[in-house]
Amino acid sequence: MALVISLFLALIPLLGIVYIVVFSSLTTVDGLFMSLILLSISGILGLNVLIELRKGKSAFFPSRSTLNTLGGLASDGSRVKTRGKVQEVVFFESNVGQPNKSIVTLFDGGGSSQTLALEGDVRNALPVGQTLEITLRKEAGKNVLVDVNHA
Repeated sequence: MALVISLFLALIPLLGIVYIVVFSSLTTVDGLFMSLILLSISGILGLNVLIELRKGKSAFFPSRSTLNTLGGLASDGSRVKTRGKVQEVVFFESNVGQPNKSIVTLFDGGGSSQTLALEGDVRNALPVGQTLEITLRKEAGKNVLVDVNHA
């Protein structure tokens, strides 16, 4: 529905440009700048339509949670378990008052990998190259590492 509305709103400024051209006020300064403004509005809304179309199916049916849709994850309520070989752990130190984050990339052996954003520094808990089973807990919208089992 949002896609149709954006497309409709992108076409309205183009009708304004047609009106300006038909009544021959395009050669005035007012007509020129009004045409540029209407083209900008139409371009922005048209770009929104193209981005939504590139998203494909997710533009029409947004997923509930990206964490629950990743392959290899099993959830039992508040805790989520995943298994894989740790490819990379990148640590990002945040500003004062903000939690630090670690980005973990797991490889499941089937050609696909999954990326998890975890709160805190987990570089020592998740050694690169090890096959692990990781248990996570959702806490205030953030993933917190609860347990690590070596598989």
